[in-house]
Amino acid sequence: MAEKSLPSTRFEAGMRTRRAVLGDAHVDRASANATPFDEPFQELITESAWGNVWSRPEWTKRERSIVTIALLAALGQDDEVAMHVRATANTGATREDIREALLHVAIYAGVPAANHAFKIAKATYAAMDATTDKDNSTGGGPDAKHTA
Repeated sequence: MAEKSLPSTRFEAGMRTRRAVLGDAHVDRASANATPFDEPFQELITESAWGNVWSRPEWTKRERSIVTIALLAALGQDDEVAMHVRATANTGATREDIREALLHVAIYAGVPAANHAFKIAKATYAAMDATTDKDNSTGGGPDAKHTA
């Protein structure tokens, strides 16, 4: 059995970025649910996607968020679209940003892909709003941290 090595610098940067974008609760759940079968995959995406791409300084997290949602919508990756729409609360991408990105999806990847992505985004935003409304009515306040 191979010994577990210490995390690389790229992995550590990726984990910081992943937490900043997706939130601690999401990353903690993903880490807690990792098994020996998918742990190498979790390490791969943390180091590669989050450490190599999302951590680059050339684009802001907002810009990467917009592009990521458009790409995921074009590819029909429904769960990932919803997850990244929720992450806009941390990236600064606005609903208007996402609407404009999905309009591009309609032209360049097809109306059915965009139509479905709009449906997912609307449902995700409605759930986020409901959580915010519930927190505001129970004393969580508008600045309470949400993890949908």
